[in-house]
Amino acid sequence: MRIAVIHDWLFTYGGSERVLEQILAVFPAADLYTIVDFASREQCKFLKGRNVRTSFMQKLPGVKKYYQQYLPLMPLAVEQFDLSAYDLVISSSHAVAKGVLTGPDQRHFCYCHSPLRYAWDMQHQYLRESWGIKKWMARYLLHRLRFWDRLTANGVDIFIANSAFIARRIQKVYRREAQVIYPPVDTDFFQLGNDKEDFYLTVSRLVPYKRVDLIVDAFSEMSNQKLIVIGSGSELAAISQKAGSNVQVLGYQPPQVVRDYMQRAKAFVFAAEEDFGIAPVEAQACGTPVIAYGKGGALETVQDLKTGIFFEEQNSASIVDAVKRFEAIRESLSSLNCRRQAEKFSGGRFRAELLELIQNTY
Repeated sequence: MRIAVIHDWLFTYGGSERVLEQILAVFPAADLYTIVDFASREQCKFLKGRNVRTSFMQKLPGVKKYYQQYLPLMPLAVEQFDLSAYDLVISSSHAVAKGVLTGPDQRHFCYCHSPLRYAWDMQHQYLRESWGIKKWMARYLLHRLRFWDRLTANGVDIFIANSAFIARRIQKVYRREAQVIYPPVDTDFFQLGNDKEDFYLTVSRLVPYKRVDLIVDAFSEMSNQKLIVIGSGSELAAISQKAGSNVQVLGYQPPQVVRDYMQRAKAFVFAAEEDFGIAPVEAQACGTPVIAYGKGGALETVQDLKTGIFFEEQNSASIVDAVKRFEAIRESLSSLNCRRQAEKFSGGRFRAELLELIQNTY
């Protein structure tokens, strides 16, 4: 049986790439396709010299820096891949990968990280990054893109969602049922640490929807609490500038450093409404409780008053209140309970569930 795996794009080693890594571990002989590949092989060691097949967009001018501006071309690009020789196609999709063309004798399983974000949930953010005539063109193109996205859902035989939250979104957008298989978390790498120090931690890409700015604002108001911020992105300079003296912004740090901070932090703070959110699970794997915004995937990965607490409003005042509530109950939150919760999301569990689903439904 010939197998093709298609991933939206390769730029860095993030949450969707960790899923891709485990898919390729289950099917090591599969061929890999992606629209563009600009990831360093140091970041994506799991590719192990694998030949990655890219689209015509790989050679377009400025695509590495401005790939979001090329979004209208991506449906065309993904449709140009000729996968007719494969028996099984597995797409890892949060944008357009699920739109690959397959025939009636092929089976297409889509691991859906989210329906196309830029056309649905993130449309208004995408539009804020455009201006003038370009902004009005973007409105029309996103309108058309939603039609394409709904239509191509018909080419998927089995949808797999990364959380019940995303399964509900798939049902709403595509009117399709989805099997939930939670993403893999490297619980072998993120080991339990029992020696906690007096600081809070957040680890994230520093982009607007992650709302790290709210966390920094909240801790800048609490001069008696220390916060460490790890991550890089378009908001790094702005967040560094607004950080108070008790907030330390470290920028990008290698995985070993991230793990060390996660093991020593007294709590991990998470303000985004994520589809799943791997970082809070990594923190729990290190025995660190989580203070999280009570929406999205966090509701499925954090146990309220057992491995963390939730705040209800996505603003700095709500985070300040949550930190105060955490300080009052922190001694009752066991590091061992956090670790046990994280082990439910291991890579071995992901591989077994994925293989079982495909074997049972192929």
